[in-house]
Amino acid sequence: MQWPVESHHWHPVAASEALADLPLAAELLGQALVLWRDAQGQPHAWADRCPHRGARLSLGRVCRGHLECPYHGWQFAPSTQCVRVPALPDFVPPATHRAHAYAACEAYGLVWVRLAPQADTPLPAFTPEADVQLRKLNCGPYEVQTSAPRIVENFLDLAHFSFVHDGWLGARSNPVLDDYATEATPFGFKATGCKAWQPRSNLLSQRPAQVAYEYQLTGPYSAVLTKLPEPGSTAKPGYRESIALFINPVAPEYSRVWFRLAVADFEASDDSLRAFQHTIFTQDQPVLESQSPKRLPLDVRAERHTAADNSAAAYRRHLAALGVGFGVLAGVTRKRENRTAS
Repeated sequence: MQWPVESHHWHPVAASEALADLPLAAELLGQALVLWRDAQGQPHAWADRCPHRGARLSLGRVCRGHLECPYHGWQFAPSTQCVRVPALPDFVPPATHRAHAYAACEAYGLVWVRLAPQADTPLPAFTPEADVQLRKLNCGPYEVQTSAPRIVENFLDLAHFSFVHDGWLGARSNPVLDDYATEATPFGFKATGCKAWQPRSNLLSQRPAQVAYEYQLTGPYSAVLTKLPEPGSTAKPGYRESIALFINPVAPEYSRVWFRLAVADFEASDDSLRAFQHTIFTQDQPVLESQSPKRLPLDVRAERHTAADNSAAAYRRHLAALGVGFGVLAGVTRKRENRTAS
């Protein structure tokens, strides 16, 4: 496996609702996949290549709970075993006549795939406090012409609010950040004590407010933020929300992005909630796609850093420690010379 670290992690590849009766082509870490559902509705993720003559199985169809190749009609059971060769009705395919399967499951309204055959890495967590009381929905996917690590780092960044999201999540007139802390967790790190002055942090905002943030990195290409606006600033007392970022690293410089919202807003329509998130991310997207290099540099000397970049520094250290190679530029990592960074 070309990307051994990344292959041991779960990655989202499609919305559950997009995988219905027909096979669905997908891609993960440069690997072409075919997704399909068996007769029980269980999702499967296989290499998108028939073992007979290499045709794309995603061009085929699902027949009586079997995946059928579009070229010669070979049919494969959910076990990956070929069970029918139409040209030879009496032929019993041997055990070697089988497709190549990857681990697949469903969670958070998405289909997830893990390329490594044996691994115990759990799905990225999304368990905000009082999750059961919050309304959940997904936004996306967004097709983004940059690496997954660049997108994660942007999601974890506070200092861009006042410029990229001026009038929404920040204001040019108030760009100063308070100090915040990061601490290691089993799956990355947590940033606490984060604060941002925001003119309109959510659909229920009634006035500009100071909003408390907490960030958690939950996987190499996933993270969760929790927002708590100051009391009295929203139409709903005690309003809070969590937003998860889930990325499919399709290619080193191309990603598909989903957001999962958990909000204490049960009045707004799904379209309104998605439109708000769409506005925020499409402000980010052109900046993300403009960054050069598109792959995230892990050498601390490649880009300049300050204390406002604590979350970015923690993220880069974590990727380097994991040995992640997909979507990054590796290099010698040493103690940064800019002593204003922490």
